[in-house]
Amino acid sequence: MHVGRSPRSAMSSEPPAPPQPPTHQASAGLLDTQRARHRSPSPLRSNAVPSPLPTRRTRTFSATVRASQGPIYKGVCKCFCRSKGHGFITPADGGPDIFLHISDVEGEYVPVEGDEVTYKMCSIPPKHEKLQAVEVVITHLAPGTKHETWSGHVVSS
Repeated sequence: MHVGRSPRSAMSSEPPAPPQPPTHQASAGLLDTQRARHRSPSPLRSNAVPSPLPTRRTRTFSATVRASQGPIYKGVCKCFCRSKGHGFITPADGGPDIFLHISDVEGEYVPVEGDEVTYKMCSIPPKHEKLQAVEVVITHLAPGTKHETWSGHVVSS
């Protein structure tokens, strides 16, 4: 008789039964852990801190009203990365660069470096020390550059 086989499987011509998953609690937890590793990362499942930057969707109504009642500023797009969803504006009157989130860009074109823009400002919580551009409108496209629409069409300016 062979070691590791039951007497019945050694004598019969039937193929061995496929291995069954363990039924006790410790092994069942191990299978759940392995299954969870193959899932895509989610901020709800991990200990990651959610982004504190308010987007148009997460900004409070009162912050939106305060920003819309504020003055309109002018500036130039310093950089913008569509894949990351943010960029910066250099104010026309000088000062530190202003953060720009993709949800606050209005119009049909994705901003590129050198575009002249108008915007309003809103403070960024929780400390309200930094500013974010909201209601951003491209007023003049940078000459000699290719601009992309939000739908993906490329237009030369």
